Amino acid sequence: MPSHVHAPSSSTSSPSRRRLILPAAGALALLACGPTGSGPSGDDTPGDVDAAREIDAGFDLDAMGGDEGCAKIDILFVVDDSGSMAQEQANLTTNFPQFISVIEQSGLDYRVAVTTTGVDYTYSQGSLPGFPPIPSSITGGDNGAMLQPAGCNLPRRWIQAGDPNPAQLFACAANVGTSGPSDEMPLAAMRAAFDDRVTDGTNAGFRRADALLAVVILTDENDCSYEQPVTLGFAETLCDAQQEPVANYVAFLDGFTGDRGRWATAVIAGPGPGTCSSTFGDADYAQRLDQFVMQAGSANGVLSSICAGDLTVGLTAALELFDTACENFPPIGKAAPRVVR
Repeated sequence: MPSHVHAPSSSTSSPSRRRLILPAAGALALLACGPTGSGPSGDDTPGDVDAAREIDAGFDLDAMGGDEGCAKIDILFVVDDSGSMAQEQANLTTNFPQFISVIEQSGLDYRVAVTTTGVDYTYSQGSLPGFPPIPSSITGGDNGAMLQPAGCNLPRRWIQAGDPNPAQLFACAANVGTSGPSDEMPLAAMRAAFDDRVTDGTNAGFRRADALLAVVILTDENDCSYEQPVTLGFAETLCDAQQEPVANYVAFLDGFTGDRGRWATAVIAGPGPGTCSSTFGDADYAQRLDQFVMQAGSANGVLSSICAGDLTVGLTAALELFDTACENFPPIGKAAPRVVR
């Protein structure tokens, strides 16, 4: 069954915590000036929109190495750069200023980077009986590299607290285009960003061990991630057989961060079952990403529908999840408490 898990907001606060004001999805859409799909119409007025929703963010400004909460957050956006994603990318960059404004107002020491779902991959396709497999490959991917496009004036491969005009920098970096591989591999791209691209120095320096690691995935397709070369049978096709088990990516993040409580993921994709549609176009059920969210657990993952027609819904859900994850962030050297179900 598809997952639509939203992390609950805390109902209490301590004196050391700031309270964030998260605009309701409709109010956030009014702040946007770009494409909004099926969002609020131009006839709406502020009185027609719900008032801003106050939540306990759980961002403890005194938690720099303290006993509870996080003071830092490292956010990676994995954005689909295939041919059907132009409107979604435009909507993302339109709504990002409010997203980053909420984080800035929290006082968190943040970093934000962008990569794409494109990953180069070589495999073999089974042929007719008696004939050898046919070598095949996917090329043109960013392979988890955090983007620093020429002309964007990014001082490094990520945006961080204190940078001037962070929304403008993000809008430039997130304009990833639509010429990437059509076989989207967001989970493999995420892993490469924190594994291969750290090893070879490309993304070195981004990740901080005492920061909440947050991954936002935006795609209109199912995940097609592979890690090892495979030989597909004659009747098998790429993205339908022999992919890397989803559980391996959950285990990777657990190991990379040191604890399940130190990472969270917000997926904006097709929620299933079947295909969904909006003014953005059609989106396939992202079954493997749904599994990824479910295996991460309700405290660590949320899946929002890309077919809402406006990404304010998914980005607000992401902020709410990261609020809760930051509040429950286990101090370095201590594991997060386990919930017995």
